[in-house]
Amino acid sequence: MLPKSRLLFHIAFLPLYISLAFYTGFVPQPVSDKLSSFLRLAKANLCTQHLRTVITRALATASDIDNTMSALKFVPRRSEERGHADHDWLKTFHTFSFAIYQDPEHEQFGCLRVINEDRVAPRTGFGTHSHREFEIFSYVVAGELEHKDSMGNTEVLKRGDIQLTSAGMGISHSEKAHGSKEVHFLQIWSLPHTPRLQPKYFTRHFSDAEKTDKWARVVAPVGAQGVLPEREGAGPAPVQSQLSLYATLLGQGKSLSRPLEGKKGYIHVIQTSGYKEGKAEGATVRISSKEGGGEMVLHEGDGAYIFVGQSGSVLDVANEGDRTAEVLVFDLD
Repeated sequence: MLPKSRLLFHIAFLPLYISLAFYTGFVPQPVSDKLSSFLRLAKANLCTQHLRTVITRALATASDIDNTMSALKFVPRRSEERGHADHDWLKTFHTFSFAIYQDPEHEQFGCLRVINEDRVAPRTGFGTHSHREFEIFSYVVAGELEHKDSMGNTEVLKRGDIQLTSAGMGISHSEKAHGSKEVHFLQIWSLPHTPRLQPKYFTRHFSDAEKTDKWARVVAPVGAQGVLPEREGAGPAPVQSQLSLYATLLGQGKSLSRPLEGKKGYIHVIQTSGYKEGKAEGATVRISSKEGGGEMVLHEGDGAYIFVGQSGSVLDVANEGDRTAEVLVFDLD
């Protein structure tokens, strides 16, 4: 075997060597932690770059996109194209790769790693399981969600509640439908900007009135203006990621604008009219930007990737349907 061939052989098996080193304990814990963080960051960058490449190709061939760099560019993530599973006790849609649904074109977007729209049958749910190095938040749409964790937190969450678990170095928790009704909620995960943090737990509540025809900032980065470190309190839940989440209940004929300060964004229209497989229906919104970049119509379950050409560019959202639309907008660095 030629020296060059031998080198390429070992490079190809490098991930296996690293895995064996972790498994056998050959790598000291501090080095292991740093290398794990490095590999996680590398994967995040590769996934984001892959998604950017795919989306850029789509934009290049879209008939309604010109060759100039506009402020915002939209790429649809249609409801019927999401990952989907019906386990009887759980009906779920996955915006990004999750569990048995794996799609290399939709692994994550910036620090945003999971958006699962879940419906859990009464008296069932996710038994105790563990997480580490993720920011995990639940946005309750309908019903009641019972949360228990290894930090001693026990809580029943209702519509309007936001529960955020900063898993840090590791936590265990369970989430189940409380009471006699199904619970409908969005489970969202993001990657923290700092590894090996102490686990923390936060809850916030935002009434329908606070979201009606206006934006409510329900999650925001730790240290941002108006973000309090208390377990319970006013203002957005603090997240260890460069991510802000805005929510609105947009009435018929109403419209809102949202400046995006990060490099990218994501919009999701919640399936409030009921569980629906196949092509999206229900509430209808049109997204656009006065700075250019085209426009797009979204229905319940639909979403869209947003590329921000200029920081501060304004996203316009208009309700063109026959019912209120519950909309989430992520502002991502």
